[in-house]
This record gives sequence, structure tokens and C-alpha cells, in this order.
Amino acid sequence: MHGERVRLERDGEHIAVVTMLNDAGGCLDDASERELAAALDAIDADAALRAVVVTGRGQGVFVRHYDVRTLEARGRRLAARGLAFSTDRPVPESPYLLCLRRIETHRLPFVAAIDGVAMGGGFELALACDLRLAQAGDYPIGLPEVNIGLLPGAGGTQRLARLVGPGVAMRSLLLGRTWAPARAAELGLVDEVVDGPVLPTALALARELAARHPRAVSHVKRLVRMAASHGLDAGLAAERTLFCDLLVDADSIALMARMNAGELPITGPGPA
Repeated sequence: MHGERVRLERDGEHIAVVTMLNDAGGCLDDASERELAAALDAIDADAALRAVVVTGRGQGVFVRHYDVRTLEARGRRLAARGLAFSTDRPVPESPYLLCLRRIETHRLPFVAAIDGVAMGGGFELALACDLRLAQAGDYPIGLPEVNIGLLPGAGGTQRLARLVGPGVAMRSLLLGRTWAPARAAELGLVDEVVDGPVLPTALALARELAARHPRAVSHVKRLVRMAASHGLDAGLAAERTLFCDLLVDADSIALMARMNAGELPITGPGPA
């Protein structure tokens, strides 16, 4: 798939690469939403895939943010209709929010390879991914929406607080702060800063993920996500249930047998 905003390619048999082409000045827009949804449809339909990497096109921008001109126009249209909003009547999820929810709850692990500016809706895309690598450099990462009278509207307040805790999230969001990659890593916004191009490192990480038992990876992802949104008892119940689900899985039994025969270390393939 090669659209105007999003390109989907294969890297080998088991890895998909989603590239945000950023032909709209590095910003998300309606076309980005449609094409990202189409890319996710294609990923859903490909049973051979084991991991997905999401990146920019290598021009210093991962995704700049959502196009503010589009947001302003939407705001003016809604205000002209006299609409008022209350949390008592939640607004339905937009197509972009649905895409981020699909990524977060997908059976496959998603790795964000941040290769440049990632603010607002762009960083919210990275937050929906399971792992985040950032290319070393002097560019902003974060959620600065309060500076233009808005707040993150694609899960940023919730996912950032769950990722780094309420203290760091509150300071970042209230002040509209963005951070250079090194500081973002110190605060926990990204997992690792990579010297040189980030995509090769992200692909190597995706291959490590692809080498693991896909069902085990999917279950682990689901349980870790549950830990942020469910009580301990519910999480423990799901954990022991999915543990037993894997215990009787034929591929899991084969891997355990190989370890017991001394053919496979528990550290598994790839570096520790």
C-alpha cells in the first residue's frame, strides 16, 4: 500500500513497516486517518505478520502534530452550530482515535521508530505503540496542546499518565512542555535513544519480537495493558487464565521440551 500520507511495506516475512509520509507539512489530516485505517486493515488480514514498526520518512519529522488548520475549521463549524460539550455525554471516537485503539489492543506488538519531531497527535500515535525508540537529535517530543488552548484529544492525557505517572504527565501537560529525545528518555516518554538512524534498530527489535511465540507475545501485551486500566484481582485472574492457555499450546509445549533437552536456553533468541 502506498498512499499520499501512509505507506505500508514488508520487511521480510514477518515484519510490517508503516511509514507516515508527512506530505501535509508533517501533519496529520483526514487523509492520514483514512490511510492509517487502511494500513491497519491490511495488517489485520496478514496472518504471517509478527510485529509492526511505525516510523516517519526520515526527514526530521515522525509526525509533527495534527493539522491545526483542520482543527480550527472544525472548531468554527461546531461553534457556529452552538454546540456545547459535557463529560456526561461523551463524544464518540474519531477515526484517528479508533486507529490508535486498534494499535493499542492489536494482537501484534507495535514499535514506534521516532525519527524526528513528534508532538500532539504524532506523539499520541507513538504512545499507542508498545515500544518507543527515538533517534538522537535536537527535536521536540511531547504534547504541547495547552499552548494553543487545547488538550491532547487522542488519548494523550490518559496514555502519558499511565506511562510516566501523574507527576511527570501533569507537569508536561499543564505547561505544554516538549522534550529533546535524551530528556524524553530520562522521563520515560521513550524507551531508548538511538545514535544514528533509528529504523534499523527498530527493525532489529521487531525481529526479536517476531522470534518469540506470537501467542505469548499477544497475551503479554494484553496483560500489561490491563495492568493500567483494571484492578489487581482482574489482572491476576486474566494472567493465570492466559498462562494456562499457553501451557496447553502445542508450540509452547514444543519449546519447553527443547529447553528441557538442553537445546534452547530460557533467554531465548536474540540478546538478553
